[in-house]
Amino acid sequence: MVLKTSLKFKIFILFTFVSLQKNMALNCGIIGITNTGKTTLFNCISNTRAESSSFAFSSNKSNLGIISVPDPRLEKLSAIVQPQKTTQATVEIVDIPGLIKGSSHGEGIGNQFLGDIRNTDALIHVLRCFDDDQLPHIDGTVDPVRDMETIDLELQVKDLESVEKRMEKLEKAARAGEKDAKKGLEVLGAVKEHLESFQSVRTAGIDSGDKKYFYDLFLLTAKPVIFVCNVDEASAISGNAYVDRVREALVGQENEILVIAAGLESDIAELEDPDDRKAFLQDAGLEEPGVNRLVRSAYNMLNLISFFTAGPKEVRAWTTRRGSTAPQAAGAIHSDMERGFIRAEVIKYQDYIDLGSESACRDAGKLAVEGKQYIVIDGDVIYVRFNV
Repeated sequence: MVLKTSLKFKIFILFTFVSLQKNMALNCGIIGITNTGKTTLFNCISNTRAESSSFAFSSNKSNLGIISVPDPRLEKLSAIVQPQKTTQATVEIVDIPGLIKGSSHGEGIGNQFLGDIRNTDALIHVLRCFDDDQLPHIDGTVDPVRDMETIDLELQVKDLESVEKRMEKLEKAARAGEKDAKKGLEVLGAVKEHLESFQSVRTAGIDSGDKKYFYDLFLLTAKPVIFVCNVDEASAISGNAYVDRVREALVGQENEILVIAAGLESDIAELEDPDDRKAFLQDAGLEEPGVNRLVRSAYNMLNLISFFTAGPKEVRAWTTRRGSTAPQAAGAIHSDMERGFIRAEVIKYQDYIDLGSESACRDAGKLAVEGKQYIVIDGDVIYVRFNV
């Protein structure tokens, strides 16, 4: 597709997980104690293959990969449009080497990986919920709740350092008579007290408007988290006693808990034939790979919706934040489209699928003309007109 003045772009809004162009390069970091199966999970879903090992601290760098996001709706659109090429949505994912007790003070690999965590937008915390004599646990026994608390504590300690440094600056500003500094001290004081109680910032209940006082600190425990219980193949469907303990420990929190057998998923990912993958899943009693559920959950956690451009050359997935205006969604494709936005011709996704084409939707009165204030709804099909 070539960009031209007053050109139409077909944008199909969908629910997909993607790393945005422009100012929305979102990514997820995979964290956890060493030898939990993080890298195995990373290899299941990423186009990059990282080396996994049974030895602690065998990796000295984080691994960056790109996930192609499967979505049956993309397939339906491609079946209708019959393009030369279909491009799935993608998202960046970072496999961060295993942490241990004392990581916030340089133990194990050191502080560098806490910095890698700081640069992520959301976290996937992998918990070891399986026994394996060939893969020794660094603490001698398998205890996912203990491991979870260990990681949380290391992140909380690092956040406490950041908050205290910011408070020192605000105290000086408050003594100089700055009223806003006093408010900032109140907010950060509450955050500090929460962290000192061994709680994460995301559970502190801070009003969204007050988060401006620490937003630029990129606090580690303020990031949304999905907990992945990595189990053996026999526990892939219903979990096990280790998973039950994790669920009990997280009662009352809004964090999502997923059960995934990373070893099984790795075997499935190695199969090239889709029919073989399907048969493998059926044998395991699974309807779809667990990593697909993980990708969708992570997408939802980042509060994103996706859209497609569609034409005879390519049907392609893109993404914008939930609540974006039509110009903002167009800007995810190209900045010129946002800057020169004129209007959006909107068709609901299901109407497009049911009627089978743009012209059929237009004839049926299923096309609405919307302006710059239109809030894009998940499932919209948008034809963007722009002029630069």
